[in-house]
Amino acid sequence: MNSYKTRLLGEIKTILLATDGTEYSEGAVQEAIFFGQACNAKLVVLHVVKILAEMAASMHDVVEILAETVAPTHAQVAKQSKKVSSELERIKTMAENEGIECQVVVVGSYQADKTIVVEAAKHKADVIIMGLHKKKGLSKFFIGSMTSKVIGHGFPKVLVVPKDYIISGESVLLATDGSEFSRLAARETISLAKKCAALKRITIISVARDESQLDWANENVNYASELYNQADVGKELDAVALVGRPEDMIVGQAKEKNVDMIIMGGHGRSGLSKMLMGHISWKVIATAQRSVLVIGKQQQVI
Repeated sequence: MNSYKTRLLGEIKTILLATDGTEYSEGAVQEAIFFGQACNAKLVVLHVVKILAEMAASMHDVVEILAETVAPTHAQVAKQSKKVSSELERIKTMAENEGIECQVVVVGSYQADKTIVVEAAKHKADVIIMGLHKKKGLSKFFIGSMTSKVIGHGFPKVLVVPKDYIISGESVLLATDGSEFSRLAARETISLAKKCAALKRITIISVARDESQLDWANENVNYASELYNQADVGKELDAVALVGRPEDMIVGQAKEKNVDMIIMGGHGRSGLSKMLMGHISWKVIATAQRSVLVIGKQQQVI
């Protein structure tokens, strides 16, 4: 077992795997199973069936069922759930074969992104793991709206895993813009470095769009580096401020350094124009071809 991965998400007791039952979720499924086993964590497998808003009042708010006994009360939910019931059963069997406590939850909702976050909070999940489902024609620049919306709710940890991607390696990259969420991401990175003995190198990067912002980028890097040095983690540190398109520079550095995971701050539901990294994170997720851990600040979902 790769001890590096055992601690890569920190101390976790419950994982929520949000799956749409398609091949795009396979990387997320594999990582959820591994982390469930490595961390001795419970796995909650969530499938959200989208329903029309006008139908929502006619069904229960939440329908919790095991995959092998899918029987939602609403006809639309039942029809759509049947298509993915075999996939849910497969995931549940995989988990149980690895000795992982697993619960399958099927929910009918007209606002799936909100439901994912609500269910994660309800089950006291420490992290949401999702696959990467790109939109046709926009895959170079944007990720699927579901993933971006879930990140937008500001759940503490959302791990986005590309199709068929397997986490391996000994280094992570922290991308910071100095915002509140980037500072939370910096502290999370330090926590991971302390807990993960096999993690050998951390790269810290901040990107200025032009030379006039370079001092700002250096301040961001210096702040995160100072936190790291104060923590006396004892791992190799590579910190750099660069000039260019943030998403391109972050992805480029991740490939050059062969990092295992990119860690970034997300954004909340307010002040989006002020949270630069919130928008850049979507583009990084879409193009990095590796897992991205987005750190947010948990907020009440209403």
